[in-house]
Amino acid sequence: MAMKALVTGITGQDGSYLAEWLLSKGYIVHGLIRRSSTFNTERIDHIYVDPHDPQAKLFLHYGDITDSGQLTNLIYNIQPDEVYHLAAQSHVRVSFDMPEFTGDITAIGTTRLLEAIRRSGIKTKFYQASSSEMFGGAPPPQNEETPFKPRSPYAAAKLYAYWMVQNYREAYGIFAVNGILFNHESPRRGETFVTRKISRAAARIKFGLREKLYLGNLEAKRDWGYAPDFVEAMWLMLQRENPEDFVIATGETHSVKEFLEEAFGRVGLDWRDHVEMDPHYLRPLDVSVLQGDASKAKKKLNWEPKVRFKELVKIMVEADIQNLVNLKNCQDVINTLSRESTPFIPAYGFSEA
Repeated sequence: MAMKALVTGITGQDGSYLAEWLLSKGYIVHGLIRRSSTFNTERIDHIYVDPHDPQAKLFLHYGDITDSGQLTNLIYNIQPDEVYHLAAQSHVRVSFDMPEFTGDITAIGTTRLLEAIRRSGIKTKFYQASSSEMFGGAPPPQNEETPFKPRSPYAAAKLYAYWMVQNYREAYGIFAVNGILFNHESPRRGETFVTRKISRAAARIKFGLREKLYLGNLEAKRDWGYAPDFVEAMWLMLQRENPEDFVIATGETHSVKEFLEEAFGRVGLDWRDHVEMDPHYLRPLDVSVLQGDASKAKKKLNWEPKVRFKELVKIMVEADIQNLVNLKNCQDVINTLSRESTPFIPAYGFSEA
């Protein structure tokens, strides 16, 4: 029979790529989504099939990581072979504004899911999306033996979840692992994250749709990888006979300024002409350098990143340019229809919101 997986955070960047990966492996995939008055499934719409279709292998369930009863019901009813816990309040800067909410979702949410597995009594493998932010002020390069020093409510919440995974693994024999992933980006990255803000702004400035981009600390250095590469590592961790925690990273570090130079250079612009600093985006505590050492993953998972920094930036900028081209073509069709038929007012136009 086909393997079954439950993915929380399936509508996010990582969840969408992971769902694609699992479907390509023949899995039946179940995803947890929050009820909302607006659709938020655009990242997985291309792989969704009506559940009445006999060929359907992706199924979505309403629920929330704050609802322990629903989590227990889902675990018991689905009986997944693997659980990938990606759901979180994952924006570091926002965690300073909403520390209690971040703790409830990112920290306690993991405990609720682990407890649902324990109470259900089923045998499943559990993946926890840990974060390089847990290292915080620890000197680079950081690996599985590096002491943690979190410098944000988000990082502290992730660290709580990390230790709960280890506790449930050792106390109850649950196959539970932490994937300590360093920054990983893609065209599906949320538009409030710095890399996507940069790639999107470079495209829109090139098209004449905006003039300025406002950012915070340009000197911060991060180890940026490609999200599809990283979800493969998640899967590999759960294919092992024994549970272990792994750092997943490229081993390269680049500053926000370098990302700007590469992204704006792709569209023939000098970022200095268009970027200004806004103190609003500065964190009360910041992390200067994150650089991962994924030697253990290379040795035990046979995993290495395929996409490096320059190619990552190229992929993101070109995708945002193509988004604008598609939107322009769509607007041209709307304009033509409006001239040839009754007046039509689009929900949005080809302009900067």
